Amino acid sequence: MEFLKAIFGDKYEEFASIIKAYNDNPENKDKQIKLADLNAGEYVSKKDYDAMETAKTTLEEQLQTATDTLKGFEGVDVEELQGKVKQLTDDMETQKTDYENKIAEMKFGTLIDNAISAAGGKNAKAIRALLDVETLKDSKNQTEDITAAIEACKKDNEYMFGSNEPINNPIAPTGGKIPGASKNLEDMTYEEYKDYRQGK
Repeated sequence: MEFLKAIFGDKYEEFASIIKAYNDNPENKDKQIKLADLNAGEYVSKKDYDAMETAKTTLEEQLQTATDTLKGFEGVDVEELQGKVKQLTDDMETQKTDYENKIAEMKFGTLIDNAISAAGGKNAKAIRALLDVETLKDSKNQTEDITAAIEACKKDNEYMFGSNEPINNPIAPTGGKIPGASKNLEDMTYEEYKDYRQGK
């Protein structure tokens, strides 16, 4: 209450004595008078105090959680763990690439077989050997290019293909949309082609 001296002057001692007597009375132990200089920041409302208490508790809980988490890493070789995670990630990427390549090979093989069959090819393996397979794999429009390549092969090697008579020339898809599928083969996603192969 020292800040009140400038206000009460000579009467400060009397004022302080009255306040002390009131506070010293046992009947007033639960309703003490406390004076604070608000300009000095000595008073905090209960609401603000409770908010600070809650924030303090939250921070203590977060600190404890972080401490417990760090304890779980005691004795762990972080570099070794990072290496294992990287290796696992690389292995997963490799497996994904291998899977995608196998699906692409299967789709390409189906396009070739369908086109050879449609052209009346007698021996798909022998006819494949006459095609520039790698170039056809890199084609932006595999269906049309495969069909054109097989037609060219047929002109030069008619003996490897059946008669042009419909009765001797079974009709099969030449690529593009295949039986039972809703899309052209080259437009299917890996999942769609897998489902097609499994009859879903």
